[in-house]
Amino acid sequence: MKRTLTAIVLALIAGCASTPVPAEKMASSQAAIRASEEAGAKQVPSAALHMQLAREQMEQAKQLISKGKNDRAKSFLMRAEADAELALALTREHATQVDAQRALTEVHDLQQKIRN
Repeated sequence: MKRTLTAIVLALIAGCASTPVPAEKMASSQAAIRASEEAGAKQVPSAALHMQLAREQMEQAKQLISKGKNDRAKSFLMRAEADAELALALTREHATQVDAQRALTEVHDLQQKIRN
């Protein structure tokens, strides 16, 4: 009986122990947000939306950390990082499309010059 009670108390203590602050995930999320901003995500509407989501999730994570809810905060940080990475990918895709359109225009202009 005493062993069972001891086991229950230890389990409760372990369950109440605070998980560490997800500092590494916080840093990687912030880096992803910064990379997206530097790539120009604010100028691409679809990327800007995901940047806003990433920033909001980062703020929610900070609030959760301040309340000691580190497990939930880690989830928000993971979502923030994913949204920031998506914003970066959308920004790069947009830049590639702009470059491709520019190249097509140049080809078209050259074809017109050759015909004339």
